[in-house]
Amino acid sequence: MQQELFRLPFFDIPIYGYGLMLVVGFLGALTLARFLSIRSRIDPEIFVNCGIIALVSGIAGARLSHVLENWSTYTDPARSFGENLFAAINIRSGGLTFYGGFIFATVCCIGYGLIKKVPIRRGMDIVAPCLMVGLGFGRVGCFMNGCCEGAECSTLPAPIAIEFPYATNPYIRHFDQRSLEPSQLPPEEAIRRGPRGEPIAPLTKSDITAKYAQAPAERDKLLTAVAPLHSNRVFNAQLASTVTAFLIAFFLVAFYALPHAPGRVFALMLIIEAPSRFILEMMRAEPAFVGPGSPDKTLAFLPFDLSFSMFVSVWLTLVGVILWFAFKGKPDDMTEPKELPAGRVAIA
Repeated sequence: MQQELFRLPFFDIPIYGYGLMLVVGFLGALTLARFLSIRSRIDPEIFVNCGIIALVSGIAGARLSHVLENWSTYTDPARSFGENLFAAINIRSGGLTFYGGFIFATVCCIGYGLIKKVPIRRGMDIVAPCLMVGLGFGRVGCFMNGCCEGAECSTLPAPIAIEFPYATNPYIRHFDQRSLEPSQLPPEEAIRRGPRGEPIAPLTKSDITAKYAQAPAERDKLLTAVAPLHSNRVFNAQLASTVTAFLIAFFLVAFYALPHAPGRVFALMLIIEAPSRFILEMMRAEPAFVGPGSPDKTLAFLPFDLSFSMFVSVWLTLVGVILWFAFKGKPDDMTEPKELPAGRVAIA
């Protein structure tokens, strides 16, 4: 993983792998949307605007759902209200729940499509594989950032299971759970403690640099000591999700090229992606949303806990099946590219 890729010359502005992959995913999804819209004789500029709307609303919805899913993390009594608020809105630290962004962005984009009088079902078909392309690149960003990690797995080899460096999300989680091997614990000087002397969290490398700015020898010694530390071995859930998303995108584009009733590509995306996400969630270390282990014991009769994404996956699978049968009928004639209205120049 590589959280910070480089810094811009002269400005000393860091470029993070997580943010860069979000941009790459957005551009990749937008390129595919333009290609499919031209094939379907829909003005591609509409999808450019729709992509911007989806990007903003998707990030907002994804971050909001992540914060709600991990509410205890962002209401930490050891931090002030301002610190918790900053942590909640700081997307550079990672933490975007795909389904939260997906649902909110879908509503916003459908609203925009209605305003522009776009064939909504055909527009949904175009967007479906683009979502998977964006998700695939986004999960690469998660891997580079060290967030959205898998559950502990000490028996499987790399790259199925991997270790993350010091002070990344997996390391901090294992530190909180007191599950780190003694050899992987940070020195006492690199541990932030509470008012009673209890260990709260390991200091990040930035924290160490700031704390010992006036003692460079001690700072360098501490940074050297924490450099080789790593988390316990966890499932490589991020790249597994990337591979799955790209395979689904490829399948959806292939299905789109075949005669089909409008809307069924989107329905098929839900039918395939939601169950696959349910399975992938079993590899991840997400808090229980419902089930016997949930904070409020919601749906405690269930045989096992469900994370937020697992819970939503069940309903999205059902929605996909319903839409598949609802979107029936003959294929439309939007299968071969034709000229756009006068004055419009499309660039594939």
